[in-house]
Order: sequence, then structure tokens, then C-alpha cells
Amino acid sequence: MLAALPPEQTGPAAWYGPAMAKDTSWISPLSPADVAEVSAAVARNADADIAAITAADFPLPGLAPRLAAIREELLHGRGFALLRGLPVGAWSIRESATAFYGIGAHIGRARSQNAKGHVLGHVKDMGLSSTDPTVRIYQTAERQTYHTDSCDVVGLLCLKTAKSGGLSTLVSSSTIFNEIRRRRPDLLPLLMGPIATDRRGEVPAGMKPWFEIPPFTWHEGQLTALYQRQYIDSAQRFPEAPRLTPAHVEALDLIDDLANDPALNLHMAFQPGDVQLVHNHTLLHDRTGFEDHPEPERRRHLLRLWLAVPGARPLPPIFAERYGSIAVGDRGGIIVPGTTRLHAPLEAA
Repeated sequence: MLAALPPEQTGPAAWYGPAMAKDTSWISPLSPADVAEVSAAVARNADADIAAITAADFPLPGLAPRLAAIREELLHGRGFALLRGLPVGAWSIRESATAFYGIGAHIGRARSQNAKGHVLGHVKDMGLSSTDPTVRIYQTAERQTYHTDSCDVVGLLCLKTAKSGGLSTLVSSSTIFNEIRRRRPDLLPLLMGPIATDRRGEVPAGMKPWFEIPPFTWHEGQLTALYQRQYIDSAQRFPEAPRLTPAHVEALDLIDDLANDPALNLHMAFQPGDVQLVHNHTLLHDRTGFEDHPEPERRRHLLRLWLAVPGARPLPPIFAERYGSIAVGDRGGIIVPGTTRLHAPLEAA
């Protein structure tokens, strides 16, 4: 059985949460000189179309080499990093969005996050419920489940925190794979076969309202994860979608149990001005539920980027079903009939 499976994953991406909690080298504080450099680039782009900003438009001569090193750490190291110290409290929403987008342009190319063509997302409670199959969980105050997004790297900028809760949590999908390989290798063939995942109403032209990609794929010597349990479950609302067997449910439950194990995962509390960057192919991410402030101007608010990153790993052809393309540096995101243009809204919509 084991001989037919991918090997145990080694290296910095196969980490355990308690060790990461002790090793805070993944936190990268911004110096006053860094902030001044970002602020100057923001001022330079005061009237720019944010969605069109490139790294060349947003010069960061001092910070850019550090961002390049962070990009390497994302793709080939532990898979996540946190920049700390953007002065979002002193900036307008446009200035914060410009700074975030400009920094992101030094990591990769922004991709559309929804059917509206938003390359800048707003993560906040819109008073919605995930029981509606067209609602995505980031639009609620509910706890998310461990998942990946449809891009190489996802970035979050914290503008405001909740009254309580809303912690960011990460877990290594490589470590989850290793633990399943050790405990229940008989379940891995099911997790390396296609499983239907709901598109939640955002259906590209010519596609089904669900896609079928394995939670784990082994391609050109690399293990890649793609997982969203809540959307796997909701895909079963379509009679034509392949059925989950009891063995599938057992395997998926094991992923969830391992992801939620404090011996594996890492929790972090954001501060305003934090920029978190996460490699989707080797990590699952989640957010605890939260209670928000009653005043609208104080409510939890994060900005989000989905990035296609140059130098990223090759993906198997089946990923084109979700990513549209598997071309490195030009893949991921959501484009559907009716998506007219890519833009960076300054308000949640």
C-alpha cells in the first residue's frame, strides 16, 4: 500500500503548529524606512487605477529584495509570512488599498476573486449566512472551515479587528498528508481521486456548477492540496454530482480532525496593519467565528488579494477545471459570463 503512495513529505513546508508558534521568524516588522518607502509609492499612485498597478508603478527599492525573499519562502519554505506595521489607521481606505495592492504586485499578479471581477476583496460580515448555497463564508461572521483558495498565494491586510474572535489559523497540508499516510494509508487513494466541490453559483462558461479535483495531487514530484469541505458537502445538492461514499466521508472527516488538532495547527491574532501571505498549495487556512463591534465604522474588515506567482510550482492539468489555466504566473481566479472588467472596489459589494 505505502509503496504505491507518494512518499512522506519532508522539508520546511511539513511543519507543526506548536513549533511555528515558538519560532516567530515568519513575522517581518516593517521599519520606519520601509513605511516611508511604501507611503511614497502610495502617493505616487494617488490617482492611479489600483487594479492596473504593477511592481514597476510601485517602486520599493529597499523593501523589494525582502519581498522577493518572502516570495521564495512562500513557494519553497514554510509557506506563509506576516508583514507587520502598515499605518492603516492613518490612511484612507484608498491609501490602504493602494499600499496592499502595490506590495502584492511585488509577489505576483492579482486574480479575480468573484463573478464581479474584483481583484481586491473585502472580508467582512455582510449579515449573510452560509446556509445560502450562493454565499461565500468570508461574507459572514461564521467560523470558516479549513480550505484553500483558487490561486497560488492569498494575501490579507487587516484594517480593523473584531470585538472578539476572528483569529487566523493555518495548518500544513503536507503534515496532514503525512499523518494520514501513517495512520490510515488505505484512505489516501480516495483523497487522491476527484471529488465534487461546489462553485457556489460562480460558474465559468461551459463548466458544471461543481468541479472535480482531488484533495491531494502528486505531480512532478510535488504534493498539492485543494480542499474546501463545506463546498464539497454542498456539491451533493446536485443530483448529477458524484456521490460521496461512507469511505469518502471517513477520509474527509480525518482531514478535518487533523486540521483542527492543536498539535498540527497554528492560530494567530491579526493587528491592524498586518499583511498575511499564504501559499495555497501547501497550506489550509481558516478563521474562527467572531463577534463584531456594534458601530459600523469599527467592524472587522480585511482586504484580500489572490495572486498568481511567477516561479510557482507546476500544477496537474485537472487544475484547469478550477484555475482556468495552469500557466505559471497566469492562472487562478474566477471569470464567468457577465464578468465585464477587473477592478479594485474600495467598498464591500
